[in-house]
Amino acid sequence: MRERTAPALSARQPGAVHSALSVLEAVAHLGAGVTAQRLSAELGLPRATTYRLLNLLVEDEFLVRTPDLAGFALGAKVAQLAAVAAPPVRLSSAARAVVDNARHRVRGGVHVVLFVDGRIVVIDADPDFPLSDHARLTREPGRFALGRLMLVDDPSAQGAAAEAARADLARWGATRQSGELAAVSGCLAVPLRDDAGRLAGALGFSGPRHRVDEPDTVLAALRPAADALAPLVV
Repeated sequence: MRERTAPALSARQPGAVHSALSVLEAVAHLGAGVTAQRLSAELGLPRATTYRLLNLLVEDEFLVRTPDLAGFALGAKVAQLAAVAAPPVRLSSAARAVVDNARHRVRGGVHVVLFVDGRIVVIDADPDFPLSDHARLTREPGRFALGRLMLVDDPSAQGAAAEAARADLARWGATRQSGELAAVSGCLAVPLRDDAGRLAGALGFSGPRHRVDEPDTVLAALRPAADALAPLVV
């Protein structure tokens, strides 16, 4: 059987690589939600070239579409590279005590995340009730309560998903996903805000669907925990 050989590098490929890296750099600089049209204008690239590069970068998970599908954000591959380059954030002993207490009270998956440049960065996942699909959370954040919380924070986000998330946040002080990925389970996300009130992360819950459909008991533990945790991690 003949061994496959790597394709020869043509003279045009380095330019394409440079353009792709320029797109990644522009998305990082302009922030999550930047549109293809804006990127094309900023970089001086033809629109067709910009769309082709964006599609390739999304396919390879260097970029993801934002939950409203209107723009783009840095994806899982970039997060993996960043994690290698920078040491992981670790909870302080005070923050750890808050999270441990919340896990004891809730008895379900309680996770701490930060929102960085339109990405969900998991700071502390519950070891006893792990995230169901960490890779999918990074790739398709809008399918999870954590991603919907980011969506709500974007005033330009439109559509049924954004409106439902805003309604949940107004009613419960949290966003929800119930039975959409697995019929018997769901998740919640309570905001972590900085001193200026800006959304900086979330305290998430994952567990049985009925605890998400009727979230009062879970939220009675998560809301005060989020209030105590925010100044310790953001």
